[in-house]
Amino acid sequence: MAIPTSQATLLAAIDTSFARLMADLERVPVDQARVASMDGHAAGTRMSPADLVAYLLGWNTLVLSWLERDDRGEPVPFPETGFTWAELGLLAQKFYADYQSADWPELLARLRAVQARLAETVAARSNDELYGRVWYRTWTKGRMIQLNTSSPYTNARGRIRAWLKHRA
Repeated sequence: MAIPTSQATLLAAIDTSFARLMADLERVPVDQARVASMDGHAAGTRMSPADLVAYLLGWNTLVLSWLERDDRGEPVPFPETGFTWAELGLLAQKFYADYQSADWPELLARLRAVQARLAETVAARSNDELYGRVWYRTWTKGRMIQLNTSSPYTNARGRIRAWLKHRA
């Protein structure tokens, strides 16, 4: 899929990649969801399918917080307060811990809910707001949203499909 350059193509990328991911996540057996049997987001670590969903939840929630802060005219701490871009493995570990107590059906429900909020938020923004100017470093707001939603959905789908194939 081409890199989105408009609100419509961004929404399509988010919706398409999310639908494909969810179809595969729904194939994960509940009793295997918390088994740390795939490579983690930090070198040398392991994660479970539940951790993968927690990672996506964490990033989606973070993107929403960026947009909410920006809407209020507040500075946005990219990527997150207390973390630098060089510490994304540590941020992933934080996301895993944030959702450690949630069971598999709850994680999937939360992911659906946060993705719906993201889609609503994107739909409420104009093409000019999303793609008309640089928002962070060299990237537009739309590109930053895409880099942290539809791209990770696609990556996560590849990981979960490989995991499902290996388990079969």
